[in-house]
Amino acid sequence: MWRECRAYCQALLLALCLVLPVRAASLPAPQEVSIPLPGAGLFGSTLDMPALLYRPAGDGPFPVLLFSHGRAGSAAERHQLKYPMGRSQLAYWLGKGFIIVAPIRPGYGSTGGGDPEYHSAHMLAPGQCSGQPDFRHTAEAGGAAVQAAIRWIGQQPWGAGQPIVLEGQSVGGLLTVAVGATTPPGVIGYINFAGGAGGNPEKSPGQSCEPEQLTRLYGELGRHTTLPNLWIYAENDQYWGPDEPVAWHQAFAAGGSPTRFVHAAAVPDGDGHGLSRHPATLWAAPLDAFLQGLPAVAARLHGVATSP
Repeated sequence: MWRECRAYCQALLLALCLVLPVRAASLPAPQEVSIPLPGAGLFGSTLDMPALLYRPAGDGPFPVLLFSHGRAGSAAERHQLKYPMGRSQLAYWLGKGFIIVAPIRPGYGSTGGGDPEYHSAHMLAPGQCSGQPDFRHTAEAGGAAVQAAIRWIGQQPWGAGQPIVLEGQSVGGLLTVAVGATTPPGVIGYINFAGGAGGNPEKSPGQSCEPEQLTRLYGELGRHTTLPNLWIYAENDQYWGPDEPVAWHQAFAAGGSPTRFVHAAAVPDGDGHGLSRHPATLWAAPLDAFLQGLPAVAARLHGVATSP
């Protein structure tokens, strides 16, 4: 009985979302595109970064969501990446009337280009980190790919002049925060889901490698950020634990950035770090509120919500 009630409540909440959702089962097939990364290939050649592009229903023009994926723990897992974005996220953003661009950065999938985001962090045991991690390097190297994608979007007929929202998961969240600090042309705000680096939930659950390094880095980025931004971390994030994300955001917010932190409730299955891949009922409300605070897209969202 409880399970049936819980399922009904979740379905009801989903139905009450700001716009009519796109059913995950009816997601459109992505278009495979290629984004050039000058200097990222062999001997400084241009590397073609594959990306998946999803178009919403209708004629447009559409705002753009640029999604940055996370980083798996092993090279084998990183090379297996084919679909950088979860279906619940795809359904949410398509339902909002966004074109979605989801690149597969160098070091992942079949993109090639070595492993430019390598940060040297290794967890030996709970709370015991070896090596000398360089999370700033990770942010800069991965951020270069995100910046290239932003430039590419601005060159497309459907993207030129359209507002861009950034969103990143895990290491992709860290990259998103770093790129947001540069105020790239066309970008109007960003969402950071569980952003960070250096965690290993198998060897050190809830305790990452040198989290104080990220506190300093986020503090610096916050002093240069003027874009509105939203940070979402689940209370049971098995990579960072409940406390470090709060410290990271406090350091970031001290710089005066227009930012909001949401500590989402613990994810029932224990996968708090993967919050963005879970049903939208767990994270859609703060995203709805954030988007309504962005004038460049708020009016469009109202039009989507009231259209027959």
